[in-house]
Amino acid sequence: MLSITVHSQDLNEQEIESLQVSIDNYLKQAQTSINEHKYFKAQQNLEFALKNASVLDNKKSLGLIYSKMGKTNYALEAPEDAVKMLIKASELQRFAKDYINLAETYKTLGDVYTYTKEYSKALDYYKSAETYFSQEDLHKYETEAILKKGKVLLAIGDKKKAIKAFEHANDLANKHQLKKISSATLFSLAKAQENDNLDLALKNANTAFSIAKENNYSNILSDGYLILSNLYEKSNNLKLANLYLKAHMKVSDSLLQEKRSYLAAEKAQLLTANRTEFQDSKEADLEAESDFSTFDQLTTILSIALITILSLLTLSLYKNNNIRLKSNNILHKKNSELIVAMEKAELASRTKANFLSTVTHELRTPLYAVTGLTNMLLDEDPKPEQVQHLKSLKFSGDYLLTFINDILQINKIEANKVDIEAEVFNLKKKISNVISALNNSALDNNIKIHFEYDERLPLNYNSDQLKISQILINLIGNSIKFTKDGDIWVRAKKIDENNGLYNILFEVEDNGIGISKEKQEHMFESFSQGSIQINRKYGGTGLGLSIVKGLIDILKGKIYLKSELGKGSTFYFELPMQYTEQVVKEKEVNYFKDVEEVKLDNVKILVVEDNKINQMITKKILNKMKLNCDVVDNGEAAVDKVQNGNYDVVLMDIHMPGISGIEATKLIRAFDKDLTIFALTAVTIEDKMQEFDEAGFTDIISKPFKQEDFEKKLYEALIVKQN
Repeated sequence: MLSITVHSQDLNEQEIESLQVSIDNYLKQAQTSINEHKYFKAQQNLEFALKNASVLDNKKSLGLIYSKMGKTNYALEAPEDAVKMLIKASELQRFAKDYINLAETYKTLGDVYTYTKEYSKALDYYKSAETYFSQEDLHKYETEAILKKGKVLLAIGDKKKAIKAFEHANDLANKHQLKKISSATLFSLAKAQENDNLDLALKNANTAFSIAKENNYSNILSDGYLILSNLYEKSNNLKLANLYLKAHMKVSDSLLQEKRSYLAAEKAQLLTANRTEFQDSKEADLEAESDFSTFDQLTTILSIALITILSLLTLSLYKNNNIRLKSNNILHKKNSELIVAMEKAELASRTKANFLSTVTHELRTPLYAVTGLTNMLLDEDPKPEQVQHLKSLKFSGDYLLTFINDILQINKIEANKVDIEAEVFNLKKKISNVISALNNSALDNNIKIHFEYDERLPLNYNSDQLKISQILINLIGNSIKFTKDGDIWVRAKKIDENNGLYNILFEVEDNGIGISKEKQEHMFESFSQGSIQINRKYGGTGLGLSIVKGLIDILKGKIYLKSELGKGSTFYFELPMQYTEQVVKEKEVNYFKDVEEVKLDNVKILVVEDNKINQMITKKILNKMKLNCDVVDNGEAAVDKVQNGNYDVVLMDIHMPGISGIEATKLIRAFDKDLTIFALTAVTIEDKMQEFDEAGFTDIISKPFKQEDFEKKLYEALIVKQN
C-alpha cells in the first residue's frame, strides 16, 4: 500500500482554510461529547482533528487536541496515557504562547497527579494554572485552581495553608457570583476546620449544602453529604450523621451508575457500529460458507442464555428498586420528623435569647440604681458606722452584676458571638495589675501571691488583653477562693517562638483544697463546682472555668489541669501571642479634669430616662463631671426637645412607655443626621446590636456602666469631636 504524505506548503489557501474549519468542527464535537460524558466518541473526533492538524502543523490546534485527549484519558481512568498527552499539549502551547489553554492543561495535570496521589507535582501544576488564569482575568478558573490547591494542601496535612486557600477561593467565588465553586469551597473549608472549630465547620458545611441543594449540584452534594455526616458524628448527633451518610451513599451510587451507563452505552454503540461494518465487508464470505451452521446454533444458545440472565437481572433490579423505594419512604418520614424537631430547637433558642434579653434588662436596671447610689453615698463622707454597711451593699451589687455578666458571657461564647479585639499591651504589667487588683482578697484569706515572668519573654504583644485579663482574674480568683493561709504562684513561661509568634505557657498554682479526680472531668462545664457543700461554703456561680475554657478556645489556645485533693491545684493554659515593637500607649483617666469650665458650660446634654432613680443618678454623675443636662421621661418629649433645642449629646434609654428609644432615635435621625445619640441601656444581647445600628445610634453605653468608660465616650463626643 502506497502512503502519500501531504504538507501544509502543498496546499492552497482555500484548502488550508477548509482543513482548519474541519479541525474546529471536530474539536467542537469532541467538547460536546466530553460534556455529555461520551469519552470514546470524543476520542474518535479528536483523532480525526489530530490528522488534519498534523497536516497543517498548527501548534495551537495540536496543543488543544492533545490537551483534550489527556482530559478524556483522565476521565477514562488511564492516568499514564493522560500525562503523556498533557505533557505534549503543554510543550506545544508554550511554543504557541497559548497561555489560556496552557493554564487549563496545567489544571488537568494537577487533577491527574492528585488522582495518582503525587501531591507535590499536583500542587506545582495548580499553582501554575492559578497564575496563568489570574493573568488572563479568568476568575472562575482561577478560583477553581485555588480550591483544588487547597484540597491538595489538606491532603498533605498543611491545614493552615489549606484553610487560607479555601478562604481566598470563597472570597473570589462570592465576588464573582460563582455559586457552584462557593458551595464546593465551603464544604472543603468545613472539612479543614472540623477538628479545631466544629461549630464553625458545621456552619460553613450547612451554608454549602443550602447552595448545592438549591442549585442541584449533584457531584458537590455527594461529597457534601459525607462531610456533613462526619461533622455530625463528631458533634455526637448520630441521627443526622446517619441520615447524611445514607444520602451520600444514595447520591454517589446514582452518580456511579450514571457514569457506568454512559460508558456501557457508548461501548455498546461502538461495538455495534464496528460489528455492522465488519459484517458488511464480509457479507459475501458468510453467504458462501454455509457449513458454519454449528456456529449459528451455538450463537442461538448463547443468545437464549444471555436473555435468561438479563431477565434475572431485571427481576433483581425490580426487587431492589422496591426495597429502595420503601427505604426512601422511611427516610423521608424521618427527615420530616427531624425538620420539625429542628424548627422546635430553633424556636427554643430564639425564646432563650429573648428571655435572656428581657431578664437582663429587668435585673440590670435596678442594679444601676443600687451600684450608682452606693458609690455616691461612699463618696459623700458617710458616718464611720455606715461605711461597712455601704461596702457590704456594694459587694452584693457587684456580686449580682458579676453573676449576670457571667451568664451573658457564656451565652455569647456558646453562640459564637465573641470577637477577638487585639491591641498592643505590656503582658508583664497586665499580669501585675490583675494580681494587684486581687491582692486585697488574697490578704483576707492570708494568702501570698508570687509572680514569676520568664526573662526570655519580651514585654509587648498585640493580642486581646481584655480576654487574657478575664482568664487570669477567673483562675487567680478561683485559687484565692479555695485557698486559706497559703500561697499562689502565677507564672508566664516561653514554650517556643516562630517569626515573632510566641507560644506562652501560663500557670496558676495554689496549695488549697484541691479537686478530686472525678470532679476534674467536669470542671470546665457550665454551673459545675466540686459539690453542693463547696458551693454553699465558698459561693460562686460555677461559670468561671467554663468562661475561661471558652475564651481560651477563642484565642486558639488550650487549657489543662493538675490537682490532688487536699494538696492544691495547678491550671495551665497555652496561648499563641504576637510580639510587637510598638510602644504601649497609656490610657487617659479623669478626662474632664483639665477641661475649662467655660467650655463645659456651653455643653447641652439631654437624658431620656423613665426611671426616676436612674434619672437622679445619671444627673449626679454628669454634674460630678461638671456637665449640665435636661431630663425627659419619654420618647415623644425627647423628639420635641431635640427639634426645639440645640443639644450636643442625647443619652437615650431603650425601654420606655409610649414610643421606645429606638423609635425616637429613628424620628430624630429624619431631621438630624449628625447629633451624637448614645443608647443608654441595660440590654447587651448581641442580637439587638444590629437593631441599634439600623436605628442610627452613635454608640451604646451598657448599664450599669464603668465610670471611666462612660466618661471616655462623653469626652470623645464633646471635646475630641469639637476640636
